[in-house]
Amino acid sequence: MSVKCYDTDYKNYGKCLCLDNGRIKLICTIDVGPRIVFFGFSDGENVLFEDVDRNFYEINNGYGVWYAYGGHRIWCAPEVMPETYLPDNSKVEADFNGNTLILTPAKTKFDKQFELVITMSDDNSVTIENRITNCSDKPVKFAPWSVTGLAAGGTEIIPLCREDKGFLPNRTMALWSYSNIRDERFILTDKYALLRQDPKEKKAFKAGFNVTGKQIVYVNGRRIFRMSFDSYELTEYPDFCCNFETYTNDLFLECELLGELKDYQPGETASIREKWELSNTDWAPDKVIEEFVSKI
Repeated sequence: MSVKCYDTDYKNYGKCLCLDNGRIKLICTIDVGPRIVFFGFSDGENVLFEDVDRNFYEINNGYGVWYAYGGHRIWCAPEVMPETYLPDNSKVEADFNGNTLILTPAKTKFDKQFELVITMSDDNSVTIENRITNCSDKPVKFAPWSVTGLAAGGTEIIPLCREDKGFLPNRTMALWSYSNIRDERFILTDKYALLRQDPKEKKAFKAGFNVTGKQIVYVNGRRIFRMSFDSYELTEYPDFCCNFETYTNDLFLECELLGELKDYQPGETASIREKWELSNTDWAPDKVIEEFVSKI
């Protein structure tokens, strides 16, 4: 089964490119971003959040307006003004070869070159490599940061580290100032954490973890979205050494991957690789969650 790549106009995102293998499809913006704004079965609904109303934006004085747009994006940690919210509202170069699409926006005003490399398989999966290259003439300390906004209504399952380290700690959890540890959407156990997206709860919640299990799952109705990623390394990560963070509000839930925080030399590229898999189930969501956590 071959992968097709074709132009499409998607909602109010302007010109986009669609990858489709007959089973799943993925749509990327090329008038802005880049963003991955659709991922789902070829005849199904989007598992990603779409900010078609442009509810999420930041006015970046001296630089313009940054829009979230929804879906998947690559960022640079730590989160600071003005660099994090540098507007990316211009056209993106695209190159498709075989089953791989490379999206390259203009180099940023902070001398970083972002790039998304998306490879679609013949099954129900895609692999995404998120790249940031230091284009300056001096070392720059940062970490690559991959952010994926998922559609409302689901529950995220985050496996926690189970390694026995004896007298040493094995689990890290970071909380943000606005995160209520008693938030009813959040459940913490010895083996896993659950975070539920609730359209009725506007207050934001965010937490970070050292996820050594190399995957998380988001169950939304009859759809199961699985994100797999590189193992947790004995290195420095942002935000109290978390390689995975999650955020939710009343509109969406975010899965956020973080790479190594270090001084990247001139010309050096930071990279995060992740795999997305999509499946359908006849089970009710609670049954899917129960089955998955029983195997952690």
